[in-house]
Formats: sequence, structure tokens, C-alpha cells
Amino acid sequence: MTFSNCFFNPIPSPRFIILQDLPTPTEIKIKIIPKIMDPENNITVIEMMNIRMGESSGLLESLSGENFCCISRVHHSVVRNNKYTYYPEVISIGPYHHGNKDLELYEALKWSLLGRLIERTGMQLVDFMNVIESMEKEIRESYTDSNSFGNIGNTQFARMMVLDGLFLIELFRDSDFISEMSIDCQPLIRDLLKLENQIPFYVLQTLHAMSTTNASTLQSLILNFFDTQLHRKPEVLQKSENVNGQHLLDIFRKSFINRNRVDSPGSNSSNKILKLIRPATKLVMDGVEFKANHHAESFLDIEFKGGHLLIPQIKVNEFFGTFFLNCVALEQGYNHCSKEVTTYAMFMGCLLNTSSDVSLLSQNEIIENSFGADKEIAKFFNDVRKHADVDKRKNYLLGLSVEINQYCNNWWHVGCARIKHAYFNNPIRFIAASGAFMLLSLTAVQVQYDVLGYYRDHK
Repeated sequence: MTFSNCFFNPIPSPRFIILQDLPTPTEIKIKIIPKIMDPENNITVIEMMNIRMGESSGLLESLSGENFCCISRVHHSVVRNNKYTYYPEVISIGPYHHGNKDLELYEALKWSLLGRLIERTGMQLVDFMNVIESMEKEIRESYTDSNSFGNIGNTQFARMMVLDGLFLIELFRDSDFISEMSIDCQPLIRDLLKLENQIPFYVLQTLHAMSTTNASTLQSLILNFFDTQLHRKPEVLQKSENVNGQHLLDIFRKSFINRNRVDSPGSNSSNKILKLIRPATKLVMDGVEFKANHHAESFLDIEFKGGHLLIPQIKVNEFFGTFFLNCVALEQGYNHCSKEVTTYAMFMGCLLNTSSDVSLLSQNEIIENSFGADKEIAKFFNDVRKHADVDKRKNYLLGLSVEINQYCNNWWHVGCARIKHAYFNNPIRFIAASGAFMLLSLTAVQVQYDVLGYYRDHK
């Protein structure tokens, strides 16, 4: 019997209903509740709803904690036009894309590296399985959409975690193994930084502790592996070798966040609100000069000093695009996650409104374009800015944005900049203006001599 049948049966349904034939609210309650049954569990729907409310409140209590691991899906509206930025191309890690037949080719690579690890450590697979099986409930709860892989049984789930986790550990320990097999590393590396392709970091830590005697931290192995795409200085990576995170994407994201950053003076007031800044081409007209900061440790470290906007150089390519957009998806999907990358995206989206703005920053060596046309980069940042959100009263670029807007609202800076662009950027205008100035100066000198001569003659 369906829910709708149970609900409507108590009420008579002749063509004309007489008011006194209708049951009272009390009678409806007595008649309906026992008949609304959950056929699978043989309990009333009300009882089932009470059970679900209790389960949900427990889950929400866990989710409200900052340290709770939360691996979510990327919203379908974001994925729709950019599938391979968020979905794995060659390899599946974790349960969300487990069993995808398009990703079976690299499963052999997983088993090969697992064999190497077992041979190297002398450990037994059963030892790893026992530990992960004991953590299974906690691991499942780390995924917000656990219903999507509810068909994966307990043993199969533990096997997947052991295989994927030990594969990653051995890969980070000896990535040269892939180069020896002539495998294209680029799509593999990108896949490992996609939000839906993650396993909890505490799982990796547990497996790493069981399988290594190396003094290097797991974080340092992870950072050195992914930084082959960016080539940061070793001392920069060392600062993040003990950073904590939820998964690989979060660990790598946090290595770019300056935990000792000093806020700009403009961010001290609680009354300040983040306001949009002008595009790059208009800022130049207002007297702002753009310079590439080649000494910055992170692409997030933007500074504004004496009318100079110092922006670290970024190489916009497939790796950066994938990492960047998945960081934004992570920050938007988890309330306790800081929003530095999203804030940066919105700031750059304001600067790069058109292809002319991108061209300006490219000329100043701030953007190295591997995307193609300049308009593609402008679209890239503007799409993020339109769909993302940050706290307008509390973000790391608030003070800097306030300073830039104050600078551009100063009539002296703007006036000097307009004169400079009007007369000193064009050689012909510069020569004409210089000639006019010299003529005016000579005329003034001549008038002065004439006046002095007149007074001498009349003394």
C-alpha cells in the first residue's frame, strides 16, 4: 500500500461530501499513523522520520567542527560546462568515481605500486586491511554524499582504501617509477588534486605510519611530488612540511597560505567592507603601476606600496586551472575552510575584466599565458567571481582593496597620471608639449626682460 493511499483512505470520497461525515483531527491521527508503514523495516513512517532526525543531528554536530574531514561533491551547476576540471580523467581515488570503466587502465598501476610497497616493507596486506576495516564507519562519514556509494560493501570499501592509500604513499615516495614506464604524468597529477578524487588525510597518515621508517613527513613527500609543476624554493616547502589538512588538495592549498601574514592598515576597521576595484587598464589611468613580484613565496601574496601593485607571477595552464578551481570548490563547499583562494579569484576577476587587462598584466610579466587567447583568461577569472562568495568584512585582501580605492580617489594621483598618459606616453605629443613649454618659458623670460628694461628707462 502506497503512502498516498494510506493518507487518503480514511476520508470518504462521494461526489458531495457532507461536513459532519468528515473525521475530526483526533480521529485522523488515530487512523493514519498505524497505516503509514515503511515496508522494508516494518515500522511506521513517523518512527522512521524520528530515527532519521536523530541520525542527521549527530552528523550535523560532527560537520560543525573545524577538524571534521568533509569530502563533498562539486555542485552539478559548476561541473556542467567544465567536467574534466572536476572529474578524474585517468585514475579514480576514493569512492565517488570507484568502478568507472573509463578509468580502469590505471588500476594496473595501483596494483603494481602496491606490490612494490609490500615487497619493500615486508608487511602483510591483512595488517592494513584490519586497521582500515576498524575505521570504516568514520571514513564513510567523511564523505557528504555517502549514499552514492552505498552499494560498496564493507570489505570492498576497506580494500579500496588500502589499495588507493598505499598506491599514493608509494607514488609520493618514488615518483620516478612512473617516468620509467613512459606514462604521461600530467593528467595523473591533475586527477590527484580534484576534490571528488580524495581520501581522508588521516587514512593516509595511518597507512604511512605502518609502512615507512623514513624520517620525512608525509606532508613533505606530498608537497615535493606536486611542486614538480611549480618549482618553488625548498625553504618555502619546508615551512609547510607539518601542515594539517583534510586531504591532498587541502594540504597543497594550505602550503600557499601565509600563516604569518600581516594585514594591511586599511583592514583594521571593522566598518570596512570589501568593494570591487577597477579593472587593470583603468587603474593605470588612475596612477597605479603594476609590477611582478618575483620574490613572493605564494601567488596569494599581493601587495600595494606607494602606488605600485605588486602581484606574484602566475603561469596559467591546465595544472594551475585544475588546482585553482578545485580549491575554490573546496572553499565554497565547506563552511570552516578559509577562503584565501576564492578571495584571490574575485580580486583577479575585478582586475581582468577584458582581454586588454590580461594583455597589460602579461606585458608586466605577471601572467604567463598557456591557456591561449587573453580573453580565455579573463573569462576564467570572471566565471569564478560571478559564482563564488566571500565574507566582505573579513578576508585577507580587504585592507589592500581599501588602499587601492583610496589611492584612486585622490585627485592629485589621478591628475598627475592623466597628464602623464596624455603627454608623456606618446612621443609626438611629448615633443609637441615640450616645444610648447619651451616657447612659453622663453616668452615669459622675454616679458620679464621687457618689464625690467621699461623700469630702468623711467628711473
